[in-house]
Amino acid sequence: MKTIYDVQQLLKKFGIIIYVGDRIADLELMEEEVRQLYQSNLIEPNDYQMAILLLRSEVQRLKG
Repeated sequence: MKTIYDVQQLLKKFGIIIYVGDRIADLELMEEEVRQLYQSNLIEPNDYQMAILLLRSEVQRLKG
């Protein structure tokens, strides 16, 4: 997993598509969904860590 697109594809596997029109809000919602998938043991720890890292760094880049 190397891009935000990869995170979107991961979420899509679980039927989760997020688009509210605000990029930062989209990324924050994606982070919450990834966290819930991990807490439910539906994704691997490595995928969780990489997805969170990608999402948070993108939010920082946009805010920055």
